[in-house]
Amino acid sequence: MLSFEKMDLPKEGSGWNPASLQAEITTLLGAEGAAGDRLLAALPFACGDATAGVEDELQAVVVGDRSRVDLAISLEQSNYLKNIRRRVAAGELPPRVVADFERYLEECSGHSWDNSWVRFPWAALSPAASQVFQDDLLADKRQPDGPLRRDIERFIFQQQGEQWLRMPISYLLKLALADAAGREPETPPLIRRTGGRLLAHFLNDNTSPETFSFHVTPLRRETANGRAVAKESLKRFLLTQLLVEYANEQFGLRRSGQHAMVYFAPNAPGGQRRLNELVPDSFYRELFMSPCLSGWDEGEAKHRYMILCHQTLSRSHLNGVAKLKEAGIITRNLVVLPNISNLSLANNGTHVSLGSRRLGALLADRASGFGPAHEKHAGDLAIKIVEHFLPLFVGTYSAAPYRLDFEDFHPERALGFLPHELDYTHLRMIWRRWTRKANLKIFGHPVTPFGPPLLDRSLQRLFSLRGDLVPDFRLIDYLVALRSTDQSPALDGRLGSGERLKQDLTAMGVFDSAMSLYLLYRLRKFRAMGFSGFEGRHYSLFASLEHDLSGAVDLQLLLTALAFKYILTGQVSHAHIPDDPTVESERRQIFFGRA
Repeated sequence: MLSFEKMDLPKEGSGWNPASLQAEITTLLGAEGAAGDRLLAALPFACGDATAGVEDELQAVVVGDRSRVDLAISLEQSNYLKNIRRRVAAGELPPRVVADFERYLEECSGHSWDNSWVRFPWAALSPAASQVFQDDLLADKRQPDGPLRRDIERFIFQQQGEQWLRMPISYLLKLALADAAGREPETPPLIRRTGGRLLAHFLNDNTSPETFSFHVTPLRRETANGRAVAKESLKRFLLTQLLVEYANEQFGLRRSGQHAMVYFAPNAPGGQRRLNELVPDSFYRELFMSPCLSGWDEGEAKHRYMILCHQTLSRSHLNGVAKLKEAGIITRNLVVLPNISNLSLANNGTHVSLGSRRLGALLADRASGFGPAHEKHAGDLAIKIVEHFLPLFVGTYSAAPYRLDFEDFHPERALGFLPHELDYTHLRMIWRRWTRKANLKIFGHPVTPFGPPLLDRSLQRLFSLRGDLVPDFRLIDYLVALRSTDQSPALDGRLGSGERLKQDLTAMGVFDSAMSLYLLYRLRKFRAMGFSGFEGRHYSLFASLEHDLSGAVDLQLLLTALAFKYILTGQVSHAHIPDDPTVESERRQIFFGRA
């Protein structure tokens, strides 16, 4: 049983009465004075009320020789490489700059090219797939007779007298499905319709491929709740594998020296991490940011949004260095600055969304009296309750193991985005305990890397400093939750609180108000999503979808229902969990400590 210390609510302006809102929520859900079976019948997310959907972020790679794979060809033909070669020849840059580039190209040749695009003749597509591709080239898919995107030269080029296509693997999966469902005239209409319906479930918005549930899964005892969700995810992953192999053969990728593969992986690939150190952020985005051909009516606008995300996260990571100095963790002026091109968007996880039929029905019925203010009040409080239990998930159901060498143990690198997520007190506490856990000592004295790689590697070998294994590096290397400010708490139950926080963080250089608010457990609003529920964004890689994903969904469902039980019975209110940044950091620091 949770135990909270009752605290007085801060005074608010007129028109907002949290105690009255909570009482109204209890009454509107029919839970006033209810207990036992009657309470269960009124409880959202209980007794078959919940539904679930899953979004999976996958990793992609192309295996082949540097003369055949798109990433290598794009690098060697780029103006960037031509320019630095010219500057090296003129003596403006040291020869090492080009030598590191050539070493990367040579070591990857014949092996893997992480998140490379693929290229093949347009004639390899069936008429049905070709039509899908042409539709996706529209500037606005709602206007079939409208203009095309302004960047179509990125996707179409001439080679050996014919038109060729180039595209990320995330979009290749969609075209493969369109081709397989529509290539043969005698294909049954049901298969054609089903294939057409599933096209939208293969997204093309991030660096890596993303898919989301083909159907909403009811969570019922008869179907073992989370196990039904896991079965749907397994079938979707199987179809993804079949589609990428279909593309390898049908579109001639394998014959042309390209072998595309898709797999689960939570951390940014090592090869991509190396390349990121060699190129500026704008060129990195040109190579890896998805063109957003699939999933949005205005793909170019979504592409600009993803560029904004990358720029913002890169700037935020760099600004974290100043916070580490303010916190007293960086005590000298010698620091290793993070790369201005951040890799966090190449990290991959799984998002599990739960919806409540009861809440959705009330919000759909304007005469019910249950509106967005009630949804926001109860949703924020449920999130704050569930956040206390999130450490149960890390390393239990999902993980993203990663080994940091001693030379990586600069706080400005190892602590990732934590300076923007935790209070300075908790940040210092985690760093002290982490260095003690990693046993970074020389003759009993704590030590961290000095900066020069040759010196740090010599110390590592001389004193056997091994660094540390991080159980869930994705949660450290990505901005998974934004810390509230004193003036603008994100979860105080008031409409617009998230927008106010984003404005504060934008002014501080931490975030951008045009982006979605990052939270570990996020409210899915009925007006925006068509259902009312929550999205769990704290999952990295599941060792087993059948066992770990299903167990995680069951636990997430249980905790969400428990949170609403506390709310409807009045056991927990917003007054019990103050909207103070330090208190918020207190409940989250255990989660990050587990990671």
